[in-house]
Amino acid sequence: MADTFPFAVTIRVDASKNLGALEPIWRFFGADEPNYAYMKDGRKLLGQLGEIGPRRTYFRAHSLLCTGDGTPALKWGSTNAYTEDADGNPVYDWTIVDRIIDSYLDAGVKPYMQIGFMPEALSIKPQPYRHHWHPTAKYEEIYTGWTYPPNDYAKWGELVYQWTKHCVEKYGAAEVETWYWQTWNEPNISYWRGTPEEFNKLHDYAIAGVRRALPRARVGGPDTAGGGGEFLRGFFEHCLRGTNHATGETGTPTDFVSFHAKGDPHFVDGHIQMGIHAQLKTIDETFAMIASFPELKHKPIVIGESDPEGCAACQGPRFGYRNGTMYSSYTAASFPRKMDLAAKHGVNLEGALTWAFEFEDQPYFAGFRALATNGIDLPVLNVFRMFGKMTGDRVNVQSSHAVPLDVIIKDSVRSDPDVAALASVDKKQAAVLVWHYHDDDITGPDANIKLSLAGLPAAAQKGRIEQYLIDQNHGNSYAAWQRMGSPSQPTPQQYAELEKAGQLTATNAPSIAVNGPDITLNLSLARQAVTLVVIDWS
Repeated sequence: MADTFPFAVTIRVDASKNLGALEPIWRFFGADEPNYAYMKDGRKLLGQLGEIGPRRTYFRAHSLLCTGDGTPALKWGSTNAYTEDADGNPVYDWTIVDRIIDSYLDAGVKPYMQIGFMPEALSIKPQPYRHHWHPTAKYEEIYTGWTYPPNDYAKWGELVYQWTKHCVEKYGAAEVETWYWQTWNEPNISYWRGTPEEFNKLHDYAIAGVRRALPRARVGGPDTAGGGGEFLRGFFEHCLRGTNHATGETGTPTDFVSFHAKGDPHFVDGHIQMGIHAQLKTIDETFAMIASFPELKHKPIVIGESDPEGCAACQGPRFGYRNGTMYSSYTAASFPRKMDLAAKHGVNLEGALTWAFEFEDQPYFAGFRALATNGIDLPVLNVFRMFGKMTGDRVNVQSSHAVPLDVIIKDSVRSDPDVAALASVDKKQAAVLVWHYHDDDITGPDANIKLSLAGLPAAAQKGRIEQYLIDQNHGNSYAAWQRMGSPSQPTPQQYAELEKAGQLTATNAPSIAVNGPDITLNLSLARQAVTLVVIDWS
């Protein structure tokens, strides 16, 4: 068949066209289940995230203030940070939450502190409090007593003050000032069972508590779902011009703004069809809203959850993309487009947080949205390792087979595949990340790519070249697991093989062809594959 033959792609990198510093927006991660952080595989994965960006990778988790003994479950966690004695007096216990934060810091990861959820003793509707959700249950079953407003806002504010004060005493003001502090999660949907005005009050008291303990703390929010629409606009209006419920002053301190954006995959005609357009459209519209506020246009933005869809712990046919190269190629293709949208609107995108971590003691390759399974890295984690190798400034890239951004937002990637690249140049290194992406998880022809680099110093022509690859045979533990028969309990030898297969390793690099001042390489890239080419002349 004609469509099985490789198609030609020309990609040209022009290092003389500098687009500004390459902001490492990919260095943010998070999860529903906070207690996994200090468990065996959680600690292992945190260490690997810390290696991607030492002391600049951040982690955000739900339920840091939930009541309970720390026993984890799907979409659940607890720390028992706040209870009350028989007379209604606060009792603070930081043991479990400290264990979580210590796990981050020990791994070279910093906290993106989510202030939530409501402790049982403070909830206006505490019962039922803990849910026991599982992937076949209705999602709405998770919204129990922890989602409600406090019965005493002063006690809520004091809890946040005491927590922040404790962090300053334990870790030092200089360290805690580098963290992010934000209130709650997705308060525009059922995670918050109060009104928008009650959320503004909750936020005001929380931020006042943080700033009372640490005046230079970095505070913001509100991490709304689906961008946030009018809820987000109302929150901004309140923080900029409203009366602060806690202090009585005008406005609420805002050092950064945050919202969430998700894609929309479906199972169509026997295969998964991703919806990258939905995620990028949400980002496009929300950046436009933020830019409409002069006071916010240049504030740092963190897309506090930025993913192909919305439920990491859910399972089913539409989530079957997660273990393999569809997830990794989607990730590679989407992150540069987030940067492009920030440039389009002139806003300051500081981070896009991937809501994926690991699920302790679950079956191998269970289909959760995760970065690793039982301590074995999934292909998507290798994309972040590739990103982590890119330094310096972003430079111009032109591809003959890139799908234009406006077309992706309108139609997604449903016709021709998107074969494009992100390139960076530092004083002694050039790096080019190339992806071959399509929304439909079906087979397609390879891309034969002529990659040329112009504008590099003459020393680059004699530089050392390395190539890294994620495809069916490289950086892909899932494909290796399938090849060995998908064992439910791998033997120690199989586990070691899978662990090795999940690593990002250099392949046999292509040779450099010098054509005048240009460097040219020829690459073959399978559908859903991602490659990173690094030229080092140090």
